[in-house]
Amino acid sequence: MDLAAYLDEARRALRGHKRLADAAIAQLSEEQLFFQPDPESNSVAILMKHVGGNLRSRFADFLTTDGEKPDRHRDQEFESGGETRAQLTEIWENGWRVALDTIASLKPENLARTVTIRGEPMTALQAAHR
Repeated sequence: MDLAAYLDEARRALRGHKRLADAAIAQLSEEQLFFQPDPESNSVAILMKHVGGNLRSRFADFLTTDGEKPDRHRDQEFESGGETRAQLTEIWENGWRVALDTIASLKPENLARTVTIRGEPMTALQAAHR
């Protein structure tokens, strides 16, 4: 496997996923952004909060600290805290920035390093897929 080519493709694919999600979110009205079809469903706003929090936690200090950071409050990501679109966008953008910057900084030799997520050891390559 050409690990440098793999990293290039991973970077390209992540930027593409973000671009698609950003375009979809931009089309939503305020009402649509916060709409929950039922109490057991998540709104797009909640998903933005969760994905942003997850990306920040997972990829901040990716090679040196556990992917579940002690300052992350995962359960609260699934609660509506009255955030505005601007606040949600900040959470979303911050998470993506951390993830994209981290992936951009990885070198092929980093992919075999052992990292942890919730105390579970795995290679950096495996962790990037979780």
